[in-house]
Amino acid sequence: MITWGDFYKVMSAMVPLYFSMLVAYASVKWFNVFTSAQCSGINRFVAVFAVPVLSFHFISRNNPYQMDSQFLLADTLSKLSLLFSLSLWLLFFRSATLDWLITLFSLSSLPNTLVMGIPLLQAMYGHFTHSLMVQLVVLQSIVWYTLLLFLFEYRAATFLIRSKFPGPTAASIVKFEVDGDVISLDGRDVPLRTETETDSHGRIRVRIRRSTSSAPDSTLSSSVGLATPRLSNAEIFSANTPLHLLQSHHAGAAEDIRFGYPTGSPRVIDYATSSDACSLQATPRASNFNEYEMTMPRSPPLWTTSPASGGRNYQQLSPGMCQGGDGPGCREITVSEKEISFRDITDIPMLEEGGAKDSVGTNQKMPRALVMMRLILNVVGRKLLRNPNTYSSVLGLVWSLISFKWNIGMPSLVNSCVEIVSDAGLGMAMFSLGLFMALQPRIIACGAKRAAMGMALRFLLGPLVMAAASVAIGLRGPKLRAAIVQASLPQGIVPFVFAREYGVHPDILSTGVIFGMLISLPVTLLYYVFLGL
Repeated sequence: MITWGDFYKVMSAMVPLYFSMLVAYASVKWFNVFTSAQCSGINRFVAVFAVPVLSFHFISRNNPYQMDSQFLLADTLSKLSLLFSLSLWLLFFRSATLDWLITLFSLSSLPNTLVMGIPLLQAMYGHFTHSLMVQLVVLQSIVWYTLLLFLFEYRAATFLIRSKFPGPTAASIVKFEVDGDVISLDGRDVPLRTETETDSHGRIRVRIRRSTSSAPDSTLSSSVGLATPRLSNAEIFSANTPLHLLQSHHAGAAEDIRFGYPTGSPRVIDYATSSDACSLQATPRASNFNEYEMTMPRSPPLWTTSPASGGRNYQQLSPGMCQGGDGPGCREITVSEKEISFRDITDIPMLEEGGAKDSVGTNQKMPRALVMMRLILNVVGRKLLRNPNTYSSVLGLVWSLISFKWNIGMPSLVNSCVEIVSDAGLGMAMFSLGLFMALQPRIIACGAKRAAMGMALRFLLGPLVMAAASVAIGLRGPKLRAAIVQASLPQGIVPFVFAREYGVHPDILSTGVIFGMLISLPVTLLYYVFLGL
């Protein structure tokens, strides 16, 4: 039976976190304390230092030789069950796409365990849950986020191959070579091009390069880039911006919009998500998932809008030739306001959705599985090496193996340095989330129906599958209750970062993070009370 004392203990653990988020939200939304660039800097500190050090702090203090295999097996079984069910749906239903498989898996099985799970579960069920949550954090960081990244890169690789090698040509590819400066096959942030070389036996070797790299070799044939660099909100007018405001904008910015890429406009960063949120690159990319994107990352033509042409939209057939709708490489197209709104921003480049399987053709072939596997693992490895959370998780696990094996304590000097940063990590993570919420025009960015679907997956399907897996494994008592409540935590932030970077339903994932965080406390309290009856 849950007592008022238990309830107060839970609230004492959670209210400070929500207070930090509320302070950040108010400081931007109501009091204008921080600019968008300053918010980006705070987020950069949280992503590169605070959260990785916090993760290292928890993992390094957890005894890996006392892992609860039954609890971890129940969590693994629940995730594999969801992934297997979604895979069957993808195979046997024509309307299913890989994009939706990734999104539904992220929503239903990847909660925010590090920031929300550890303090909440410890307050509800005692200190033993601290070790359980840390074990899940290790498994989630090393296994499930890597698998999610693999799925995103597989999606990007299949699109690249289908767009550059349609029909049976791709089956002849025997090797992919990826330049060292290419860290993703998506081509959304940095345009990519492919160069091919065919031997006397018809076998094709493909080299993937950035379009800004040096000129291709004379023996290789170049292809058109995949996309143009994207602009931030500060550099692009909204589709609903009045024409007189567009005309009053300075000519340099107008030129940037016409050509589809920035040439000299100032870069004001609203909120650093995507690659800069989990990367060691020196300069954060100016991006916000609430952009007015008119690029077509799934096909060579580019979508642009021209203020000089009264806001009409054009399909740019030749890069750099569409100027205000007058160039020879420009063809005017009709796009409704609904299609270019944020709510459906991901529907424009997503050729797989709505019968896109037919657009590829029934005779589309792919390279051998081993060739594809090498390509994707190569790119995934590069991205993991740029992610500070990879180092914090691996180093924390290695140190815990050494420390608990030979009973070696961390030197007090190093321990103090880690603690002073990790102590700020939890509060700063919530503070950064509050800044992110304040910078968004809408809390529910994907519409009511999709938001309801996302909340049902996060707070109903996830806990239900976890409960079934836990009972099947044999969990009982407090561990069973902790497993169910852990599955009802709000949406994890890392899946949203990936979704934003690869352009796969970022509006749904952002709603899961923001709106899910707002309703997660009453939802988890309801689970806590119900399970305690």
